[in-house]
Amino acid sequence: MKKKEHKIDSVEPGSIADEMGIEAGDVLLTVNGKPIQDVFDYHFLINDVTLNLLIRKPDGEEWELEIEKDYYEDPGIVFENGLMDDYKSCYNKCIFCFIDQMPPNMRETLYFKDDDSRLSFLQGNYVTLTNMKDEDVERIITYKLAPINVSVHAMNPELRCKMLHNRFAGEALDKIRRFYEAGIEMNGQIVLCKGVNDGAELERSIRELADYLPYMESLSVVPVGLTKFRDGLYPLEPFTKEDAKKVLEMIHKWQKICYEKHGTHFVQASDEWYLLAEEPFPPEENYDGYIQLENGVGMIPLLASEFDACLELEQEEGEKDLFQSKRSGRTEGFQLFGRKKKQVAAEGTSGYRRIVSIATGKSAAPLMRKLAAKFICLHPDIKVNVYQIRNDFFGEMITVSGLLTGQDLKAQLMGQELGDVLLLPCNLLRSGEEVFLDDVTLSELENALQVPIHIVKSDGQCLYEELLGHNLNVE
Repeated sequence: MKKKEHKIDSVEPGSIADEMGIEAGDVLLTVNGKPIQDVFDYHFLINDVTLNLLIRKPDGEEWELEIEKDYYEDPGIVFENGLMDDYKSCYNKCIFCFIDQMPPNMRETLYFKDDDSRLSFLQGNYVTLTNMKDEDVERIITYKLAPINVSVHAMNPELRCKMLHNRFAGEALDKIRRFYEAGIEMNGQIVLCKGVNDGAELERSIRELADYLPYMESLSVVPVGLTKFRDGLYPLEPFTKEDAKKVLEMIHKWQKICYEKHGTHFVQASDEWYLLAEEPFPPEENYDGYIQLENGVGMIPLLASEFDACLELEQEEGEKDLFQSKRSGRTEGFQLFGRKKKQVAAEGTSGYRRIVSIATGKSAAPLMRKLAAKFICLHPDIKVNVYQIRNDFFGEMITVSGLLTGQDLKAQLMGQELGDVLLLPCNLLRSGEEVFLDDVTLSELENALQVPIHIVKSDGQCLYEELLGHNLNVE
């Protein structure tokens, strides 16, 4: 195998690499005399107190650098290719694949299907294990890389082959056993398809994956996402309210079993199930520390809990300030956090100190309206508009905010009362960029709507502070 060379993109200021004279444009050849296949090798080898780096400068001169550092201290090198290798594409043809349901003529990167185990550790991606060779499994075990996130979908080998349209998909389940025996922590995911892997098959999958506790730390069950672009694809139907109730009933049963036996609820339903079933979310302790928050498990109830905590803080501080004002005889003109609480004029007048708008998907809209109502009870001088955006781009069955597009936002918000600022959830944008899925930029949307747009992180305090217009003093 040809030895790989890894070009350096930048060096962190003040880092070990910076002090040693390593610069952008240099090439890393070896670490401790060993070639680097990818980012796994690199991070495993640099976790030592003594390093020997072989660097080639742009003029061809080679530097051999000896470094002494703390064990886990990073040298501060950033490579042009973060993976330090080519990305592995997916070999499966899953019956529920969202990328196969994308409309044509979008940017090329949106059609790339990755199934690279290294992205599971680096970015939290879920992988099917079908693209993983024995040597990949052994490297994970040797390097003790964890946790690995596994797209399981079915523990029935024949059914998994059918769902992934890959004749090796059933055999790949054996890798879960190997990780379990090696003590490698895992998280599992099941994309549930009506009439395919639900019912008795879901029960089998939960039961068999629970046998891998404690190393299989959690299992999420999420409903399949169906767009309007499914011509020629496997016929799948959306779940109904009654379907969702049955799924939750099974999950709650297994949560009780796993908690009594292992002290963890283990299997979790994504938020969509509770919304579809119109059932209340479980208490915070049922989420086992929100292990699968990024997979849509507990995101809505956690945001609501954090938001309510901010409300309670303001109420407590306001009551304390009012009590102190009464004691000193200064009740007239009392202001809460510097804002006079007054009865505002009728809607549509200029009696509001601030008007804020929130745009979100169908799933989160009821929660946003509920939180907004609580907020304006404490802040009647601030008006909050909540706009539920219909997903015309992918189809109305897609209800999550993360798949809203710039063009749908523009079309449905144009001419609406947007006030002083429009708040959008951060999951609408590509990571690290200000671009929506349909390539509309944030600045283009701002110009079209003629309103400042603020991107809000997925936590209640950030939302609360954006509604206030300044930071809440939370110690």
